[in-house]
Amino acid sequence: MLKTTLGYATALWSLTYGALGIYWTAGGSSYPFAPVDDDHRTASLLEGAPVGVVGPGMVVLGLLGAVVAVLMTRRSSGRVFLGFAVTMAVLLALVIPDYTPLAMLALSPALVVFAFTGVPGAQDGVGDILYWHRVNILIIFVGGLLWAATAVSYHRRLRNACASCGRDDRPPRAWQTPEGALRWGRRAALIAVVANIPYEFTRVAWYFGWELGITHEFHQMMVDTPGMLEMGLAMAALGIGGSILTHGLVHRWGEVYPRWIWFKAGRRVPPLLAIIPASIVAVVLIPAGLMNIRLPGDNAGSEWGLALPGTLWVVWGAALGAATYAYYLRRRTTCRRCGRGAPEAAVLTSRSGALVGRSSE
Repeated sequence: MLKTTLGYATALWSLTYGALGIYWTAGGSSYPFAPVDDDHRTASLLEGAPVGVVGPGMVVLGLLGAVVAVLMTRRSSGRVFLGFAVTMAVLLALVIPDYTPLAMLALSPALVVFAFTGVPGAQDGVGDILYWHRVNILIIFVGGLLWAATAVSYHRRLRNACASCGRDDRPPRAWQTPEGALRWGRRAALIAVVANIPYEFTRVAWYFGWELGITHEFHQMMVDTPGMLEMGLAMAALGIGGSILTHGLVHRWGEVYPRWIWFKAGRRVPPLLAIIPASIVAVVLIPAGLMNIRLPGDNAGSEWGLALPGTLWVVWGAALGAATYAYYLRRRTTCRRCGRGAPEAAVLTSRSGALVGRSSE
């Protein structure tokens, strides 16, 4: 039932964008990549692209995608459909978007408050933050996630694997065992933590007056703009907080609540409590990093601090995703749907990261 709903949701998304492509190609209004003023531009790969090129492409991919998604839901027809789905997922979720999914995730608590209190400063309400060009980026990003989920579901059917957990009748490979996942998961977590240090360091330095990687004029502009340095400091703090939480993917306190969380100390941490937010952050980091890579800028000169640290978000996102998958492999138990998997097994780690034993989920 779930795979059917997922496939048809992907087909509906593709059909809708294909129909919009027809509308915009025919001269319809609100083309989401049309040139706009600098305050409302995005850094999407397609920003400013002519409708005569993008519109027909949307028609072809949208209508073809709707057909392919339906066929993937109703039958298993080989790996050609899988390749199409993976290509659509990468294009829509990682390549076309910019930093918008990451920014909306980071600002989501503030946006809820702003909806009731109004946006401080010169912005004229939340609509000045969530304008159509940005909303379209979010819709495209969601389409990419739908195609990714459809690809995963279809790949499992091709392998005759469980639609819920992905296991098949073959024994797990060494890297898929809890012990193996712990080893490479530690390395992935370390890479994820290190990759964002340049971004965090530069933003903290700017706040305290050190013009690291930027010109004096640019730093003065930030000083003269209310809240700009504070926003950079807040983003650095979020990154540091995320790095701390990343350690939980490979340490005992990520599986059993530590003593300093007194109201739940000693209880098991539900795996999804870590897997869901870590997966979301990993996915939104990659398009933001790719955006920084393709942005024109002085990455090797006096203003390298603006974009160069952000290019490492691609590494951060990929490593965080890998560490999260390793955590999932270690925490998963017997599948309720297919019955595969070691019964109630989870690997625990000590504070130093050493393997210490197993316990029930």
